[in-house]
Amino acid sequence: MLRTDTVRKILSWYEGETPGLKSNLSRLLMHGRLAGTGRLVILPVDQGFEHGPARSFAPNPAAYDPHYLYELAIESGVSGYAAPLGLLEQGADTFAGEVPLILKLNSGNSLVTRQDQALTGTVEDALRLGCVGVGFTIYPGADESYGMMEELREITLQAKSRGLMTVVWSYPRGGKVTKAGETGLDIIAYAAHMAALLGATIIKVKLPSDHIDLAEAKSTYEKNDIATTSAADRVRHIMQASFAGKRIVVFSGGAAKNTDELLDEVRAIRDGGGNGSIIGRNSFQRSREDALKLLAEVMDLYA
Repeated sequence: MLRTDTVRKILSWYEGETPGLKSNLSRLLMHGRLAGTGRLVILPVDQGFEHGPARSFAPNPAAYDPHYLYELAIESGVSGYAAPLGLLEQGADTFAGEVPLILKLNSGNSLVTRQDQALTGTVEDALRLGCVGVGFTIYPGADESYGMMEELREITLQAKSRGLMTVVWSYPRGGKVTKAGETGLDIIAYAAHMAALLGATIIKVKLPSDHIDLAEAKSTYEKNDIATTSAADRVRHIMQASFAGKRIVVFSGGAAKNTDELLDEVRAIRDGGGNGSIIGRNSFQRSREDALKLLAEVMDLYA
């Protein structure tokens, strides 16, 4: 399939990037049911690190098998599949070239209390596995956030020099950020902007609430009449914070929720000009039949 005008326009936003990176970004944007639309739905499976195997896969035991996850990504027609090293390796040969891969390079786990993540893969691993890009989490606000940003700077240099995209999970927590602030509009906008400033090709954030967390920010939001009422308004503001919409932003599906709630969020992302969703537990914790149905409904809304 030839690149669409929409994809060509998106690629034009990434000035200064290599032809290799733009080729891999194009490969992601031109794959699956949403090919050519400028919208993305990505299947992420990094929850085994974050929450442990039973909390991740017991609701649908078939998902313990890495091949099942590849098959779900391929059969559903999502834009790409993101996972840590071991999951991608276990299936990389069998399913080579069938779905764009993103290697998640750092991970945390629920057995420690530090707000940090360990490096669990390398850019060389991503090249070896044929990935289009690498993923990396930062925690703006956490005590370890400066170190995470410095790690990301080095990984971004390695990845981009080899033609790979960087997908940045920007999840604020700690420091001045309250628990409610982790999804507050001002904080999510700040986190998205930081990811853009750090050179992210694709930014992943949580869907924001209408809460404004920083006292210093409240008067700014009021004086400048920044719309916060609807979820679509809030998505629109996140896109504005992401270089006036010139960076691809996908929104996390978050904790497991019912279908109607998830589809309402998708409509808000679509109507607010967001680029799409990254849906993990809400898909792979369902039966194969139900997951395929849900992902089809999500992609129909974006299409």
